[in-house]
Amino acid sequence: MFFEVQGQRITLNMPDQAGLESEVLRRFASGEGFALATVNLDHLVKLKQSKEFLQAYAGQDLVVADGRPIVWLSRLARRPVELMPGSDMIVPLCRLAAAAGVPVALVGSTDGALKDAASYLESRVPGLDLAWCHAPSGVFDPDGVEAGEILETLKHKGVHLCFLALGAPKQERLAYRGRRAAPSIGFVSIGAGLDFFGGHQKRAPRWMRRLALEWLWRALASPKRMVPRYARCFAILPGQILKALRLRFS
Repeated sequence: MFFEVQGQRITLNMPDQAGLESEVLRRFASGEGFALATVNLDHLVKLKQSKEFLQAYAGQDLVVADGRPIVWLSRLARRPVELMPGSDMIVPLCRLAAAAGVPVALVGSTDGALKDAASYLESRVPGLDLAWCHAPSGVFDPDGVEAGEILETLKHKGVHLCFLALGAPKQERLAYRGRRAAPSIGFVSIGAGLDFFGGHQKRAPRWMRRLALEWLWRALASPKRMVPRYARCFAILPGQILKALRLRFS
């Protein structure tokens, strides 16, 4: 499955979790880094608005589906992919890192959320080497000096898997920069994923997620921020459906 944005193709090249885990283990073994992005409708909206974000996304090594609309579009196009939200990948990837002896870092969110996330992960992933946790400043710029210092610290501490909880597009842009500045590190963009572990943000109940209603939960929890976002997402759906149908019959 792929999406065309401003003449740039964004390919979901990791269609299932088994394939993703196999590729991550291969890269751990070879010392090869990566940048992993989780595409959703909100990202597709932002990609049309920002050349920098589009460039960063095109530079991601691994792309998975985050959001049921992406999964539904892939099925409509007869190029099905699995749903793999960034939040759901944190623990499985930490287990792979522990098994491979790979040091892990958490970057983003807040000091309190990182402390709770670290405790949660260490209690559930035996042998996890959590080498560094860092909450950037509130004016973090992925192209700035602070970002460069973060990448240097990651290299100094021997980190090979770094979860970025900075929100889009900052996390993907930092991952893109990191692929050049720290090529042995695997960067995984996870949005608010770390905040859920300590209850700093509440995720939708499982029954709502199973019914594809997580968007409604988030809209009700933060209407001023999320309702306009979802309105923009719904606005691009008709066009994406037509594109998926063209793929289906191409």
